[in-house]
Amino acid sequence: MATSVILVDDHPLFRQGLRRVIEAEEDINVILEVADGEEALRLIKQLSPDVAIIDINLPSMNGLQITRNLKRATPKVAVIVLTAFHDDEQLFHAIRAGAVAYFPKDVTPRRLVETIRQVVQGNYVIDDEVLNKPEAASWLLQQFDHIAYVDGEPNQMFSPLSPREMEILQHIAKGQSNKEVAYELGISRQTVKNHMTSILRKLAVNDRTQAALYAVKRGWIRLHNNN
Repeated sequence: MATSVILVDDHPLFRQGLRRVIEAEEDINVILEVADGEEALRLIKQLSPDVAIIDINLPSMNGLQITRNLKRATPKVAVIVLTAFHDDEQLFHAIRAGAVAYFPKDVTPRRLVETIRQVVQGNYVIDDEVLNKPEAASWLLQQFDHIAYVDGEPNQMFSPLSPREMEILQHIAKGQSNKEVAYELGISRQTVKNHMTSILRKLAVNDRTQAALYAVKRGWIRLHNNN
């Protein structure tokens, strides 16, 4: 039976190109393309494909949020994360969220196809290495130890933002004040302030503008839902 794949990316040309590459293989079949994060989460849960290839930067819900939800709801779905912004910390966030592989979007077609075949066998592909589950767990622990401390001091950057923090930061990126965010979300201004303090600490930035830029650059939030 062919491996079933769902593609999640809001750029039609990229998605169509990816589909052509994958469907050139007789043993892999793309069963659906999705452009929106929340819709992707719903459909992946419903259809339970073997593999979901997910971009981080999506409308309504980012790829890391989708991956975390899928890890809890449908752990048998192997998630491959693609990103336009690549660094070691982003890789750590993706694997910790539940992805089994992570690539920048310029990954070669051959490498991606090989990875699909590896992950359906229960393997992880990290830094071009094929790891089994215990080896991937060991890699995560090593990365945790490395990222959790910087210059001997605890570092909160290894902690992805919570869903509420992500939601607040999305509003902040639109230029809204704490008062406006509180009104939009139906919470107190003090609650917004507390969340902002946590966001700044986790991202190791000095102000709300830097926090918004940090998240936008990595594709965690979007300034709008249109391309």
